[in-house]
Amino acid sequence: MYPFLRLGSVMLRESRLPSMGIYDTHKMSMTCLPVDIDGFMEMNNGRILTLFDLGRFALSIRIGLMDVLKQQKWGLVVAGSTVRYRSRITPLQKFEMRTRFLGWDERFFYLEQAMWRGDTCCNHALLRTGVTANGRLAPVDDVAKALGVEGESRPLPAWATAWAEADKTRIWPPEF
Repeated sequence: MYPFLRLGSVMLRESRLPSMGIYDTHKMSMTCLPVDIDGFMEMNNGRILTLFDLGRFALSIRIGLMDVLKQQKWGLVVAGSTVRYRSRITPLQKFEMRTRFLGWDERFFYLEQAMWRGDTCCNHALLRTGVTANGRLAPVDDVAKALGVEGESRPLPAWATAWAEADKTRIWPPEF
C-alpha cells in the first residue's frame, strides 16, 4: 500500500521549511517501519523506491517545483531508473534519505537519491524524470524557466550521462 500518511506528513512539514536552491541536497530523517519490510526482515526493494518518491516530493516542494506544477497544471513522471542496493535497512533502524537534482539534458531531468545509515550508504538511485503537460513531456527549458533557472543545466556527472546513453541503446518494446 502506498504510504499516503507519510506523504501527507512530508508535504505538510516541507511546506513549512525554507526554500532551497535547485542544486542543494535535501536530507530527510526516516525510520524503517514494520510495513516497510519483507520476508527477509529488511526494507523491501520496492518500498525503497516508494520512499524515494517521498524524497522527490519533499525536494519538489522546497525548490518551488510543486508550486509551478500546480500553477501550470503539470505533472511528474519517472522515465527510467537504476538502483544499487548495498546494505540492509532493518525494522526500526533510522536512516537519512538524500535527494539531489543533478541537471537536465535535451529531454529529461536527472536526480540522485540515497539512503544513509550513519556513514554507510545503503542504496543509491539515479532517476530520469520528466514534467508532463497534457500527457506529453514539457520542454525542459520551459520547466527550468518556470523555476527561475536561467541558462543551461550544469553538466551532468559522467556516470549519469553514460547511463543515459547506454539506456538509449535498449530495444523498445522489449523482444519477449
